[in-house]
Amino acid sequence: MSDWDLMMPGMGLTAIGMSGVILSYLGIANTFLTGMQALSGLTMLIGMVFLSAGILNGGVSTSSRAKATTLVIFGIAGSVGAYALSLNTVVTSLPRFVGVLIIIIVPAIVIAFASMKTQKYFRPIAVIFLAAMAVGAGSFTAFGFLGPGAQFSLHPLNATNATESPSQTLPTSPVITVNIPVNASVKGNPNFTPNTVTVPKGDIITWTNNDTVPHTVTNTPDGSVFDSSLIAAGKTYSLDTSKLNATEYDYMCTVHPWMTGKIVITQSIVSNVNIAKGASTQGAGQKYFDPASDSVKVGTTVIWTNQDSVSHTVTSGDPSAGPSGTFDSGLIKPGDTFKHTFTAAGTTSYFCTVHPWMTGKIIVG
Repeated sequence: MSDWDLMMPGMGLTAIGMSGVILSYLGIANTFLTGMQALSGLTMLIGMVFLSAGILNGGVSTSSRAKATTLVIFGIAGSVGAYALSLNTVVTSLPRFVGVLIIIIVPAIVIAFASMKTQKYFRPIAVIFLAAMAVGAGSFTAFGFLGPGAQFSLHPLNATNATESPSQTLPTSPVITVNIPVNASVKGNPNFTPNTVTVPKGDIITWTNNDTVPHTVTNTPDGSVFDSSLIAAGKTYSLDTSKLNATEYDYMCTVHPWMTGKIVITQSIVSNVNIAKGASTQGAGQKYFDPASDSVKVGTTVIWTNQDSVSHTVTSGDPSAGPSGTFDSGLIKPGDTFKHTFTAAGTTSYFCTVHPWMTGKIIVG
């Protein structure tokens, strides 16, 4: 018969550990520090050892009926699990969650079996497994508390996330900054400033965490559109709105769910200006920027395309006074483009710093 004195605490610890692991790796993943994942897994391991030892204490039945029942249970569980994995599109950490369960279950069963069947080798087997788990869990926990940023998280970014890796470059577009102020984690304090941001489609929104604790920028309700994962203190998260629809998106910090904000993406208006062929050669009748003077509405994105055979720049200002600092494309290679969104009325002159006789003007009204 099974030993209920071992099974009861084993079931309790397993349930507690399983709850922590599920919360850590599934829908509410970002509400847990990395250390909680390791502690939950260790609790589940200990519970599984007690539970397995209790089940194996009376011996394992080898009857045909027991084998058939086991096959049916594994068949149902495997089928349901495989079906759930095939339908999953939101919880990208599910494969890792399954891997964690396997890592916990295998040593737990081996230790429990050794305690019941091979007493001679139980001590070295248990020491090896528990020492390995303790080192792994301890290191992971320490990193979780010392550096709870996204770099130590087991939660992969969603495929739809707009965070760029260090090797990638965000599109050359206007950048709108949103600050997460100091003490934003305290309920009632300002959280995202500005709280609502309206930008034309194609602009980049960058959140800067000026607080002393990690936060997230996650669209509600499930983070399926964008999710920053944990933004450590002093770090930033950038969102390329060209990948989003022109609509409103509510977002929140999953660590502090009372912190909420909104971004409004408007359909951008585009105006094209060509850098004409032969623009690098100064001469009467030669076109440089076509059109040289472009009248647009507020919110229009002007796109310059280099149709010449040499590189040029699009730099706000004029040759006599120099760059004004409003925008500067850097060198635009032949065939490449540069774009800038004009968000206020007025007239902006610009020129090519390589060929200063090339001048143009954007009139925003």
